[in-house]
Formats: sequence, structure tokens, C-alpha cells
Amino acid sequence: MNFYTEKKHNEKNKELPIYKNVDVLVVGSGPSGLAAAIASSRTGAKTMIVERYGCFGGVISQVGVEGFAWYRHTNTIEAGGIAFEFEERAKKIGGELKEVQSISQALDAEYFKIVADELIEEAGVLPLLHTMVVEAILENGVIKGVIAEGKSGRFAIMASRIIDCTGDGDVAAKAGAPFRKRDQLHSVTPLFNVKGVNKQKFQNYIENDLKPTYADWKGEWEMSTNGKEDHLFSPYLVKPFTQAIADGYLVADDMIDYGGSYSSVTDEGDVTQLNVVFIRGVDCTDVEELTRAEITGRKAVLNAIRVMNKYVPGFEHAKLRNFGMTLGTRESRQIEGHYSMTGDDVMNQARFEDSIGIFPEFIDGNGILWIPTTGRYYQIPLRALLPYKVKNLLVAGRAISGDIMAHASFRNMSCCVVTGQGAGVVAALSIRDNVDPSHVDIKSIHCELERQKVRYE
Repeated sequence: MNFYTEKKHNEKNKELPIYKNVDVLVVGSGPSGLAAAIASSRTGAKTMIVERYGCFGGVISQVGVEGFAWYRHTNTIEAGGIAFEFEERAKKIGGELKEVQSISQALDAEYFKIVADELIEEAGVLPLLHTMVVEAILENGVIKGVIAEGKSGRFAIMASRIIDCTGDGDVAAKAGAPFRKRDQLHSVTPLFNVKGVNKQKFQNYIENDLKPTYADWKGEWEMSTNGKEDHLFSPYLVKPFTQAIADGYLVADDMIDYGGSYSSVTDEGDVTQLNVVFIRGVDCTDVEELTRAEITGRKAVLNAIRVMNKYVPGFEHAKLRNFGMTLGTRESRQIEGHYSMTGDDVMNQARFEDSIGIFPEFIDGNGILWIPTTGRYYQIPLRALLPYKVKNLLVAGRAISGDIMAHASFRNMSCCVVTGQGAGVVAALSIRDNVDPSHVDIKSIHCELERQKVRYE
């Protein structure tokens, strides 16, 4: 969509105040941004984190994706590090819920705001909420800082290194780093929670009537597995929606797919992270399309609740408790990095000399579902975090460099923590050693990752 009109307005050139001058600036505070900022500060760099919303936590606290490690089974091998700290700290303050399809615990979205606040404060990171980065400051291909805006006005933040953890590669794009964006992107989802569910009646329906497994995934969720996942329980709700459409109770929509999963069921009758509405054809870097999807999504959620009231035992009196603060986005920009990860890397346990962490053989997207039950894993190379053309910039999270199949793995939250922690360590060490991030001694990186309890090999 062409967002702009042909008319132009000349913005006045004016001097801007410099708000801060730091070693490392992290833009975005989702799982990757939190990990990047904490790791950078722990490595000794003066670090600042900037977030456009009023809380840290990104897809966890803002979108409401609470199933942080829903792929985890007995033999799953993971990197550890800050990802495990998220879970430990949530448990410590009572902010965890039983995740129904794995041996992990879900992270309560509201409690996680406190977890994030505490971790940022304890690490000595300078926090700034309600602030949006609008421009990159460059000199001869080297990023020197950003221009940001908030209710306080427009100002600059200068930094020796910048880590883009926006998820959409916003800083990289503004800095002129090359990126890819597919014409047909993954769908977006308005996550929501409901209250008033009869827990026992609902669980009886799931366990004795529906008996869902990963082999049941259809529609937007239709996947090919390698067989080992097919018998495993999945909290998958599609039957009520297909029946409602067949009965004429729910009108089919070419742009919306209904049916999906949930994360937890509380004793009080709350069902969390209902992931049952999928909106196609949305470019999450276009604010008009985002606006349409937000409004359309809320209407679709009410349709979904109405269907579950009628067709899901235990949901007869369920009501909306809350929406996530914003849509859940699966895909947008991906940088072109010095190495582009591939599905082959993920599926064949790739190993790299410049590994900054590992992630289990978990794929969820692009028509493939592999659950990591066998102990297989792959390494993530630093080069995938380093964009072409812009120096002193690193990217972490789902916007790192890779093909669509690799993206279906590394887009997941706990992998975003791995890339974020690695980026934070590398950024800080590059300042300490006065070298480009691509030239930091890999032994130094691995030594610091070990100190921060991250598995990289």
C-alpha cells in the first residue's frame, strides 16, 4: 500500500538536544531487547534501552504470548542464560502458569512486566519508555545514534553501538541496511484472554471428546511433521469453528481464519493466550494496514467468543477478560546479514565457529512443525546478526538474517533471547576491545557467554 500522498511538507531543520550518550543503545524491549540490554550491561557497557510502549516485555507483556517455551519436552536442549532467568524470576513472584502442552511454565503477561522492570534495574540499564525511534544518525556508513520522539519532544540519543530489537528491523531499515520482506507474510493475531470458564467441564471436553494432537492442525495451522509430533497433545481448537461455519453461525472470511490454541486454564476459570484468530494480508510495517487489522481483529475476537459460548462445553458463560495491547506479528522485515541462516541449518544441526548460542530443532511455520523431543539443536552464528552496509549496528530477534524456514524457528521468543543476549555481549566486548563487532575475538565472546551461563556449542 502506498501510504503517502503526492503532496509534500518541508520539515524545518533544527538542532536537537542530546538526551544521553551511551556505549550501547538497545531499541525495543521484547525478549531479544531485554536480553541484549541486560547482557550488555553485565558485560560492562553503559547501556540504555528504549521502548515505545509503557512497559518492557514485547510479545510477552504487550501482546500476551505467555507460552514462552511451549516446545519444551524432556529431551529438549536449550541455551539457558537469560531465557531461564525469565522463567525463574516469574516463578519467584508467582507469575507463572501451567503451560498445557509442554513441561514448561507459561509467563503471566502482567507479572512479567514486573520481572522485566526488576531485571533492567538490577543490571543497571538506563530505561526509557514511551519513546519511539524515528531516524538513524549516520556518518559515512557508521551508525552514531538515533533520533527519538516522545511527549517530551524530539531528541537525539548517541551510542557507540546500537542493537535493533524492534522485531521489524526498524532501525536497520532507517539506517539503510538492506533487508528482505516477502509479498505474502505470515498472518497476524489479536491475542486475548477470557474469564468465566467452567474449568472442569472444559477440560473434560478437551480430554474426552476433542482429544487434540499436533496431527489435527489444519487451516492456517496446517503443518507437515516428521512423525514424532503427531501423537503429542496440543491444545488445538478448530472443530467448534468449522462446525459454526457449517451451521451458518459464523460467516467464513477469506482474510480471517478461525481456530487455534490456548496456553493455560486457571482454577478461577480464566483461559489465557487464546490464539484463534488469524488475519491474512497484513504488512506490519504499514500503519494503515496495522490499523485495519487491529480493528478487524477485535471484531473477530468477539465472533470467536460467541462461537465458543455456543460450541465449547465450559465456555457457555465465558466473557472477554482482555485483549493484548497490540497485535501479535510473526513476520515482517529480515535483514540481509553476513550470513543468512537456512532451513537446512535448522534441520541438520548446523555448527558455526562464531556461534553465539544454540536453539533446539524447533520449527513452527511455513507449513512445517517439528517439536524438539530428541535432543537435536543448531547453533546461531554471529554473522546472521550483522547487517551489510551499516557499521556498529547489530540486529537481534526475529529480524535476523535467514530464509523463511529458518525464520520459522528463530522467530520464537526464547530464540530471540539467545540472539539478544549474544548481541549484547558482542556489542559490549567490541567497545571494550575497540574493534568492529564483526572482529571481536570469538574466544572472548565464548568466555563471556559461559560466564553468563549461555550454552553456545
